[in-house]
Amino acid sequence: MRRGLDLWMLAAALLAAGALGFPLSAGDLPLSWFDVPAAAVYVALFAALCAWLAGGRAQGLVLGAILSVAAVLGVAVALHLLYDAGAGGQARLGFWLFVFAIWAAVWRGIAAIGSFRSLNRGRQRGVDLLVPLAFGLWLVFLWEAVTVGFGVPQVLLPTPSMIAARFAGSLDILAADFNQTFVKAVISGYIMGCGSGFLVSILVDRVPFLKRGLLPLGNLVSALPIVGIAPIMVMWFGFDWQSKAAVVVIMTFFPMLVNTVSGLAAAGALERELMRSYGAGYWQTLFKLRLPAAMPFIFNALKINSTLALIGAIVAEFFGTPIVGMGFRISTEVGRMNVDMVWAEIVMAALAGSAFYGAMALCERGVTFWHPSYRQRH
Repeated sequence: MRRGLDLWMLAAALLAAGALGFPLSAGDLPLSWFDVPAAAVYVALFAALCAWLAGGRAQGLVLGAILSVAAVLGVAVALHLLYDAGAGGQARLGFWLFVFAIWAAVWRGIAAIGSFRSLNRGRQRGVDLLVPLAFGLWLVFLWEAVTVGFGVPQVLLPTPSMIAARFAGSLDILAADFNQTFVKAVISGYIMGCGSGFLVSILVDRVPFLKRGLLPLGNLVSALPIVGIAPIMVMWFGFDWQSKAAVVVIMTFFPMLVNTVSGLAAAGALERELMRSYGAGYWQTLFKLRLPAAMPFIFNALKINSTLALIGAIVAEFFGTPIVGMGFRISTEVGRMNVDMVWAEIVMAALAGSAFYGAMALCERGVTFWHPSYRQRH
């Protein structure tokens, strides 16, 4: 079944690419849109590759590399048609069939690379990183092709190239916004919120009364809408980053509290009985057994809070801030219809949040390497 599906995809890609060879007779594309040398070379190469691969002569990384080369050539031709040959805003069926051919090559190539398995951890890690990277680049190209090909107004959805140009040209503004929102508000609020949540969880575990009284209250507070908390924090702590850090503390405190309390209860009864048989007290059992067992829960809260903190700080800046910050920039640039700058801020926030989450995941891997979820299966 899999083999038949692969052959069907290759045949469909071949037919779609071949559709580009008939723009004049079909009247699908104006003559000025059609660059004969580039398109003809790509169609011929892609047809030859499809015919060869249909015979099953390439597998794994070899197949992925060959189809990746074909896809890159196709992307270059498609961008040439969009920008240099005048297809922007007027692309018709032939162009989208051509994009479909590239999509088939990308799909089959990524699937071939993703199926590769190696006992070499470095090589396997590189392949695991290559698959999402290739898929992400394909989505960026598809975004570019759709917005330019259909002539989408820039105020509705700018192209990735336009966003990249604005990002590169506004590094000083983006750096100032990053420092105000992420470095000052997010990091300080994250440390205070997670740290206090962890310490209170130890107190709750030590005093059972607090577990019955504080945890229900924590669930209530964690359900409060951020748009209601943020204006109050601005009134209490002022318009600078301190009020945003206060919002971050509120958003990160209770996830850490609830997860840590649950993690401290994760140690098995047999392990606890063994510690008691050794004469271990509460604090010895806590540090030797229960906290190590709670680490997966604690890092789960840290990873969740890494994204919640950034969201909370950005939203809080909508309700009052100095003339700097990610949330301030987004709200003001939307009013000025500078949507490319808004997307540049969104890209920076996404990169910062992803890096923050990745840092927590790396720390988790180093601390909880013993957990079954990290055992390698070959």
